[in-house]
Amino acid sequence: MTKILVADDHAVVRKGLVQIISEAMDLEVAAEASNGSEVIDLMRADEFDVVVLDINMPDKGGFETLQQLSAEFPDVPVLVLSMYSEEQYAVRVLRAGASGYLTKESAPDQLVTAIRRVASGNRYVSPAAADVLVKLLDGDPDKLPHEILSNREFQVMVQLAEGKSVTEISEALSLSVKTVSTYRSRVLDKMKMGSNAELARYALENDLIV
Repeated sequence: MTKILVADDHAVVRKGLVQIISEAMDLEVAAEASNGSEVIDLMRADEFDVVVLDINMPDKGGFETLQQLSAEFPDVPVLVLSMYSEEQYAVRVLRAGASGYLTKESAPDQLVTAIRRVASGNRYVSPAAADVLVKLLDGDPDKLPHEILSNREFQVMVQLAEGKSVTEISEALSLSVKTVSTYRSRVLDKMKMGSNAELARYALENDLIV
C-alpha cells in the first residue's frame, strides 16, 4: 500500500483529492496538511511514500516547502498540484526538486496515474507539460525576462499580471504588503518594465496567464 500525504490549504479541494485517491485500492491517504509547516512536521513524525503538494499555500509557501522536502527527504517523491497552467510552473517545480507536476483541472483524470508513476521512482508530466519542456529544449538558449526571476518573484509577477492588487497578493501568499511591494519593484526592475499593464501584456504574449 502506497502511503500518501496530501497538502492543500483549501479543505474542499483537499477532500476532493482524498476522494479521488481513495478509489484506488493500492493507494492510501495517510495524512492531510493545510500548510507547509504541517507538511514538514508530519514528514518528521511519520513515513510517507508520496507527497501531493499544492504549490500555493499560506504560512510556508509551496516552493519553500518543496525545497525543504527535497533537502530533508530526498527519497520521497513530491507531486506538485497547481491551479496554474504548465507554462507557468512546470519547469520551475521540476527544477526545485518535484517528481511531477499536475494542474488541478487535470487531477480528476490523471492524479492516480501520476501518483503511481512518481511512487515507482519515475517523473510525471502531463502532455501539456511535456510540450513546454520540448519548447524549452528547442528554444533560444538566452533566458526570457521572466526566467531570471526567483520563484517568489515569479509568483508575484503572475498575480500582478492577473490584475490582483498588492493587498490581495499579500493575503494570498501570507506576506506583508510591504514585502509584496518590494517584490513588485524587483520584478519591474529585473524585467525592465514600468507598470503592471506591461507585465500583463508580457504575460499574455508568453502564455503565462489566460
